Amino acid sequence: MAAPLVLALGGSLLGSAGSERDAWLTALAELLEAVEVSIGIVVGGGVAAREAIDQAKRDGENDLAALDEIGITATRMNAAMVAQFLQNAGLDVCAEIPHDVESSARGLVEHSLVVMGGTRPGHTTDNVAICLAIEAKAARCLIATNVGHVYSSDPRVDSGALPIEYMTLSELQDIVGPPVHGQAGGSAVIDPIGVQAAIDNNLPLSVLDGREMERMANALGGKPFIGTSIEVE
Repeated sequence: MAAPLVLALGGSLLGSAGSERDAWLTALAELLEAVEVSIGIVVGGGVAAREAIDQAKRDGENDLAALDEIGITATRMNAAMVAQFLQNAGLDVCAEIPHDVESSARGLVEHSLVVMGGTRPGHTTDNVAICLAIEAKAARCLIATNVGHVYSSDPRVDSGALPIEYMTLSELQDIVGPPVHGQAGGSAVIDPIGVQAAIDNNLPLSVLDGREMERMANALGGKPFIGTSIEVE
C-alpha cells in the first residue's frame, strides 16, 4: 500500500460562507477524489479563531493555553464543515473528527480521508499536520495556505523578500526560528516546532497556495508544482 499524504489547509482558505467557499470546497472534493492514496487533512482556524481569540483578549483573558483552546475549538468546527462537505460529495471520509494524531493515523488505514483540527494547547495546526504525517508514516506533508511560497523574509514587512522554490529543512528553520510556541492566533509560514519535528523525522514538506487547485493537484500527485519544496538534507 502506498504511503499516505498529509495536507494542512490554512483556515484562511475557507473564507466566508457563501458561493465562493462552496466553489472552493467543490473543487477540493473533485481534486481529492482523483488522488490515489489516503490523505489526512488538518484544517486551521482562520478568521473564526483569530476573532474569537481577539475577543477573549479584550475581555481580559491572557492565559496562552486558554487562548489556544479557543483556537482549537474553531479549527474543529472548520474541520467538521470540511468533512461534512466531502462526505456529501460521496468521498470516503472518516465519520469522526479525531482529537489526536494517533486516532487520525488509524483512521487512514480504513478510510481514504480523515479530517481533523487542532489537538491541544501549544500545537498549531501546522505542527499537528506534521505530527500526523510522522505518525502515519506519510510520504510528505503539504502546507496549503494563502501564501504561494516560503519567502526569504516576511513579505508583509519586507518588499525585497524573495520566493524560494527549493530549500532544505535546515534552511527553513533558519527562516522560521527556534522551536518555541508563539502567541495564540499568530501566523507564520510554518510553525517552527513543527519544522523541528520534520527535521528530527526526515519528513519532506511542501508549501503552496491552496487557492490554486492545479498547484495542489500537482503537489498531491507528485508532479512539479508552483510553490516551495522543502527537502531533507
